[in-house]
Amino acid sequence: MSVTAAQGFAASGIACGIRRQGLDLALVRSRVPATGSGLFTANRMQAAPVTISREHLSLAEPQAVVVNAGVANAATGQRGELDARATAAEAARHLDLATEEVLVLSTGVIGEPLPLARVLPGLSRAAAELGEDGGDAAARAILTTDTRTKTALARGPGFTVGGMAKGSGMIHPNLATMLAVVTTDYALAPGAALEHLRPAVEESFNSISVDGECSTNDAVVLLANGAAGAPRDDVAFARALREVCADLAGQIVADGEGATVLAEISVTGAASAGEAKAIARRIATSPLVKTALFGHDANWGRVLAAAGSAPWNGGYAHLDPA
Repeated sequence: MSVTAAQGFAASGIACGIRRQGLDLALVRSRVPATGSGLFTANRMQAAPVTISREHLSLAEPQAVVVNAGVANAATGQRGELDARATAAEAARHLDLATEEVLVLSTGVIGEPLPLARVLPGLSRAAAELGEDGGDAAARAILTTDTRTKTALARGPGFTVGGMAKGSGMIHPNLATMLAVVTTDYALAPGAALEHLRPAVEESFNSISVDGECSTNDAVVLLANGAAGAPRDDVAFARALREVCADLAGQIVADGEGATVLAEISVTGAASAGEAKAIARRIATSPLVKTALFGHDANWGRVLAAAGSAPWNGGYAHLDPA
């Protein structure tokens, strides 16, 4: 129940028939006014729900998030955007919210239209089943090729941060086929959510890779409602948010499609954090390094070669072989 562990949040997960079997529609909302923000894929071909959610965040503070699994609603043109808007509007109607206060996220097959005839009636049931005990069902409803749910929880002085995520394939820095919804009962002023979310995501979701592929639908959303009434401690909140994001990111990469090895890459002595990250990314996406890891072969030469070809500032990273 991590996504509903913070006070004032409710969630649900139902099967509305997007997929042949299993839960496929999740709903998360704050029962008290919230603020929030989101970060989205860097892929230039952005899915309709990404476009609409970006637009909604520019117009209002988010109060609820709808996530469907099975159909990505990507590469679906104008119809895709209309379907994403209709999804947000229907959820808003059942939750007594403005359409712009609802964010929509999708994951699944690219190129297939969203089956609105199933999604819209499903939202009625999802809204009716909202509860503080609905976090587990919501976490299951957003999975695709994942083998297990991914939830995380951290507590600070008087407040809680919880979250759920999905992701297994098409995982690469700058967000990939991964979705995450993080909630907290710590109070954040409008606009402050993004200031906290950006560094937390950069250190976590933007620092993992499974297959080097960047998706069309990725999103990380943060909702903060202040229901705990905790004293102001932004340092403690930032720490808890980073902990939750890092935990979820670690679970995603550990559940990578076909993965048998989990490796953590640490770069020291780089001229800057940017150069260090470029080197780490190049090593993480090297097929030769991956085959060495798979074979449990301590072939450090492959690691060195990959590091030496890391692109940086129009050239390559500088390495000292000594």
